[in-house]
Amino acid sequence: MDSLSATLARMPHLRTDIDAHPERYRMLTGERPTGRLHLGHLFGSILERVALQNQGIETFIVLADYQVITDRATSANVADNVHAAILDYVAAGIDPERTTIFTHSAVTALNQLMLPFLSLVSDSELRRNPTVKAELAASDRPLSGLLLTYPVHQAADILFCRGNLVPVGKDNLPHVEITRTIARRFNERYDRVFAEPEAMLTTTPELPGLDGRKMSKSYGNAIALGMSADETAQVIRRAATDSDRRITFDPDRRPGVSALLTTAAVCTGRTPEAIAEEIGDAGAGALKKAATEAVNEFLADHRTRRRELERNPSAVREILSAGNARANVIAEETLAEVRTAMGMDYGR
Repeated sequence: MDSLSATLARMPHLRTDIDAHPERYRMLTGERPTGRLHLGHLFGSILERVALQNQGIETFIVLADYQVITDRATSANVADNVHAAILDYVAAGIDPERTTIFTHSAVTALNQLMLPFLSLVSDSELRRNPTVKAELAASDRPLSGLLLTYPVHQAADILFCRGNLVPVGKDNLPHVEITRTIARRFNERYDRVFAEPEAMLTTTPELPGLDGRKMSKSYGNAIALGMSADETAQVIRRAATDSDRRITFDPDRRPGVSALLTTAAVCTGRTPEAIAEEIGDAGAGALKKAATEAVNEFLADHRTRRRELERNPSAVREILSAGNARANVIAEETLAEVRTAMGMDYGR
């Protein structure tokens, strides 16, 4: 049975157990702070994190600042992106009292776990990882050591805090699988320290960008959560559509029109087809107006909460400082247990 089939087979029991015993789970999730969080992040992961947090699952969110330099030569803007991400997390409902928000660069013991973990995987296993393969194929630069070991760094993210639940899309399932492999091999070689984390496959469909491609910071086709209502209207107004006045939902042949319909649909809880039928022959202008109103109404409360937090400049620093402090305590405890299991706790 392949990893996807095995994960799908475990999902019904996992979801039932989460509903019955959320206190048994510690969730690790996060992203690289390479740009502003956008509507795709909100629907694709952040709202689900909020729901799981509110269900009673202890939650950790890593802003993986070290991983920004896996595929780029600068760390410029990382500090601003970390700050903006925390604003959006809290505005969306992430509660810093129940969710630990931290950065890679502030948790030394987490990064030190990479050394023993690297001894548990082979070069060929790392190169088979889909993220590594895709980056290598897309780049004309040599593969950096940090990018090659990216899956091991993610394993350290999960295992340092004893995370046992990782929400992922099926494309990211291999990262959880290599984490399970590392946990299993460590336990077999030394002593049982780590539980093998469970991947929880997310069911939220991918929200397309305004040009019909994947919504991405790098494509410039995203609606950032920090945009004002006027900025949102400008971005949507510039979105490419086509010359057919009749509005229909056809993602293959009409990607721009269909992307706007999908955006309006997720924000209103309706179907793209129903919105298209309602607009009918009114054309792209009416479609863009409907999409703008849907997004701005949906994000109104988020923006209000975000502005309130922005008015307290020290709040974000305090949230991150507290999260980093808690992550450091847990990471040091885990590293100490790893050293003991490996017989390397001498002189302490």
